[in-house]
Amino acid sequence: MRIMFAFAAAGALMTGCAREKPLDVKGAWVRLSAVAGRPAAAYFTAQGGAADATLTGVSTNIAIKAEMHETKMMPGGGMTMDPVVSVPVPAQGAALFAPGGKHVMLFDVNPKITPGSAAKFTFTFADGQKITRDAKVIAAGDPAPK
Repeated sequence: MRIMFAFAAAGALMTGCAREKPLDVKGAWVRLSAVAGRPAAAYFTAQGGAADATLTGVSTNIAIKAEMHETKMMPGGGMTMDPVVSVPVPAQGAALFAPGGKHVMLFDVNPKITPGSAAKFTFTFADGQKITRDAKVIAAGDPAPK
């Protein structure tokens, strides 16, 4: 009986010590512009790890410049899009970059990039950590990937 209790207690302790998920970036994708030469937009989810983090930059191999932006409602019903210098990623939470909200504007996109191809992105955090992920590229009118 004591042995069974010892195993049960050890199992409970090990469950309490389960590793928290690390900081990560998931579900990255790019929507190309409907008009050649206009900026494209990138979307993703920055998934928080054990501690709070701050996303400070995004770069890609398909555009000359990548800039974080946020779309906001203005008083009176208009919309504005403003650059964002950093985005907090709460511990075990998420920062969502999605149409109508936060996104990455991609300026001077390589004209050889086509729907169905992949783009490589590097996400840089305030602590110096960098995470590189591939992003699916879709056409302007295509539905968002799931």
